[in-house]
Amino acid sequence: MTKHHPERMPSGLGHGRDYLPAAGRDAFLPGYDLLTRLAGMPKVYERLIAEAQLHDGHRVLEVGCGTGNLTVRVANAGRRVEVVGLDPDPKALARAQRKAAGLTGIRFEHGFGEEMPYADGSFDRVLSSMMFHHLDEQAKVAVAGEVFRVLRPGSSLHLVDIGGEMTYSDGFAARRHMRGHHSSGNLGDSIPRLLQANGFDCTVVASERHRLLGRLTYYRAVRTT
Repeated sequence: MTKHHPERMPSGLGHGRDYLPAAGRDAFLPGYDLLTRLAGMPKVYERLIAEAQLHDGHRVLEVGCGTGNLTVRVANAGRRVEVVGLDPDPKALARAQRKAAGLTGIRFEHGFGEEMPYADGSFDRVLSSMMFHHLDEQAKVAVAGEVFRVLRPGSSLHLVDIGGEMTYSDGFAARRHMRGHHSSGNLGDSIPRLLQANGFDCTVVASERHRLLGRLTYYRAVRTT
């Protein structure tokens, strides 16, 4: 992660940890939701929810929920689920909580994906949307291990992010990501290899060129044991 805010560290989660705010910089946060709509992210969220195959009674966690766009959609998806959004950015969480006003079965919590404040086997689904490319390699390994820990055996992680088999033909954004320090760590089979090394059975569900983001790839990773 790339931005340092020691004053924002919650107790019990360690000091000096870094994170990147949802919009890249705090000053951009008011325009973040507009940017996600212009980028077509609502369709991405709907696809990820459909792939998760939620059922009544499921407990669902979104890691790196930001301003809560995906988490709120899960709560509105027509299933009687309990959904939790976890994020280290209190300003983004405040916006997420306002969006969730009046909804039941949803809550937002302040914390880090590398050290989740949940018991082993707490969730049936974990969702991750456009968060992994913000992490350095060490943080990715830690998050993958924590996701495995908090999932029940037989349950699954559903992840969408920049990456996969990206090439220069995927456009300007792709070329930029291929040179980026963090996003380049998402390319090729990097995410499946990482998840498999942490005990998951990982499948690439789909990969598609995105006009603004280069290439988005969807993954399903099942905790089999």
